[in-house]
Amino acid sequence: MSIDYDQLRREYRHVFLDEKEMDADPIIEFDHWFQGAIKIELYLPNAMVLATVSNEGKPKARYVLLKSFDEDGFVFFSHSVSAKGQQIADNPFAALVFYWSPLHRQVRVEGRVEKISDKEADDYFTSRPYSSRISVWVADQSSTIESREFMEQRVEFLEQQYPQDNVPRPDTWVGYRVVPESLEFWQGRENRLHDRILYQRTETGSWSMSRLAP
Repeated sequence: MSIDYDQLRREYRHVFLDEKEMDADPIIEFDHWFQGAIKIELYLPNAMVLATVSNEGKPKARYVLLKSFDEDGFVFFSHSVSAKGQQIADNPFAALVFYWSPLHRQVRVEGRVEKISDKEADDYFTSRPYSSRISVWVADQSSTIESREFMEQRVEFLEQQYPQDNVPRPDTWVGYRVVPESLEFWQGRENRLHDRILYQRTETGSWSMSRLAP
């Protein structure tokens, strides 16, 4: 099926990126952009594409939710036995993509992946709603299940097993941190002359900044 690109075409005016005005620390700059997405009440501003690669070199991508970020990296949670968990175990590197359409902005993050501590995972797990904690026990993520009814029956069983809100964290439900080696900030501009500013971590741990062609 053909696509009418003229109908889809959008021009991005009155916005720009000037590296002289961007923070030397990309995490601080990311926070500025993230707060901007929150300010306009964008739905799920913390939604991000997570791309991983298997030991066979086959890529997979899916949306996950960013739960926290700081100078150490970007944290999300998942099952270690899931497809992405297995791929991370085989090849501990990943890429993230944030896209905030109303702002015509995109951020790409690439880096190695490490597990966060059990304490950090426990602290976050206990902060989740009761139903969310129950759901992680229903079945191993990415495993084949027989039906929707199977999940609903498992939920009923688990609610009886943990009726007092005392739901433990499964050992396989873990937090992952993407430790960035590079971050690219993309700002849509008119006539497709977009602004792209790339931060790269140097051998000393500092950040270099360069402008890329669109």
